[in-house]
Amino acid sequence: MCLVALSANAQITDTPKAAPVDSLKKDFKVRDTIQHLHSKPLAIIVPVGLVSYGLASLAITPIRNVDYYIAGRIRTSDPNFNSTIDDYIQVAPIAMVYALNLVGDHGKNRFVDRTALLALSGGILTAADGLKFIAHRDRPYSHDPLSFPSGHTGAAFLAAEYLSQEYGDKSVIYPIIGYTFATATSVMRLYNREHWFSDCVAGAGFGILSTKAAYLVYPYIRKKLTHKGKHGTSTMVMPTYQDGVPGFAFAAQL
Repeated sequence: MCLVALSANAQITDTPKAAPVDSLKKDFKVRDTIQHLHSKPLAIIVPVGLVSYGLASLAITPIRNVDYYIAGRIRTSDPNFNSTIDDYIQVAPIAMVYALNLVGDHGKNRFVDRTALLALSGGILTAADGLKFIAHRDRPYSHDPLSFPSGHTGAAFLAAEYLSQEYGDKSVIYPIIGYTFATATSVMRLYNREHWFSDCVAGAGFGILSTKAAYLVYPYIRKKLTHKGKHGTSTMVMPTYQDGVPGFAFAAQL
């Protein structure tokens, strides 16, 4: 986090310092500037490989035996380990994206677009999590049959890829920090005995693919929802507060 603060500060030292409120107002001024997927085609090989490994563990005994071996080692070395930190660090990269934008270090997309991208990524991952009801695998040392794939790990790697997409062009530090949080979340799921190794491997793959898929299809969805003429697209986002409920109002000239 210190490295991120230093990096963000270094990028804005040559520009006037904006108050967080001013930065937020600027970020709400939505323009049709959505950026497409920031990945080379070969980048999809790794997450596809992770998902394939996880799925293979459902049918291939030697791969499944790796799960038993790792779980046994953890049970021997740290039988009483218990922590809930993974519930929080899984979303740390997402919090960083919004925090950095708030202090004036803007990412690739503005508020509405990056929020829609995040929601779309989450929707895709939720659909992938439906495999839990098909795989019907028990968690380590319990009879809860929703072990495969790991939802926490999927969310963590979704968040890591989200941070990478928004800030990877600015510095390699951001993807490194995001994926460090994600890996730590995955390891914590193993040590908390909530998941098998292959559950976490598959979850990581699904999380990365969910974000990549969102950044791939969202520009086309946005284009369908907005009309861009010779004067550009007119859109507006305003914060609202009604009957004690905060929210946002979105208007677009179609």
